Amino acid sequence: MSKFSIRSKEKEIMDDLDCSGPVLEQTLRELKIINRWLGGNQVTNWGLKSLIQAAVPQSNYQVMDLGCGGGDMVAVMSRWAKKNKLSIQFIGADANAHTIEIAKQRQQEVEGVEWQVVNAFDPKFLEEQVDFVTCTLFTHHFTDEELIQLFLVLKKKAKIGFVINDLHRHPLAYYAIKWLTASFSKSPMVQNDAPLSVLRSFRRKEWRGIFQQAGLHKTKIQWRWAFRWQIEVTI
Repeated sequence: MSKFSIRSKEKEIMDDLDCSGPVLEQTLRELKIINRWLGGNQVTNWGLKSLIQAAVPQSNYQVMDLGCGGGDMVAVMSRWAKKNKLSIQFIGADANAHTIEIAKQRQQEVEGVEWQVVNAFDPKFLEEQVDFVTCTLFTHHFTDEELIQLFLVLKKKAKIGFVINDLHRHPLAYYAIKWLTASFSKSPMVQNDAPLSVLRSFRRKEWRGIFQQAGLHKTKIQWRWAFRWQIEVTI
């Protein structure tokens, strides 16, 4: 059986919520570069724009970026919101406290962001709702069963909907990122986790099955370059 036939269940180094120090900092720097080079960040903006346009207009919105890492996607969305004259309060949320500290330091120029150390499976996560939740390169860290539970939580967390921006499991994507990271990366975490992320990612049929089991029926799944899924879920 090909290793691309089913999702890998092998854990990434980054899945350790206690990981910290220079390796984590180097990893987050390199991931920012990779995502900028490949243009994948815009997929989240496109999905958020689509959901906002389809919803009843509001004077302002609250958006939580779940699994925010170093906060790069929060910065990207904030610039996009200002350019499009949208009033959005952003929350950067991650279960790794060390990662949130890095985000606070790196994104000081982004105004009005609330940074939260939070686990989506903690009951406290549902104490407050937001309009939208965004998940960029986050969902592949979970098994199918965990994702179903996560989406049941997000159905309660988001008032309007959520956006998923994640990878397409494909041989070309795997070997391209393996070559790219081997060529320039100085982070053992990136060299290990980047190709593994592709093996843990999804095909369209798998997404449909997960959404069906989570009771999510208002979904829009689009393929984007470079081997990304842009998914919009309306509550």
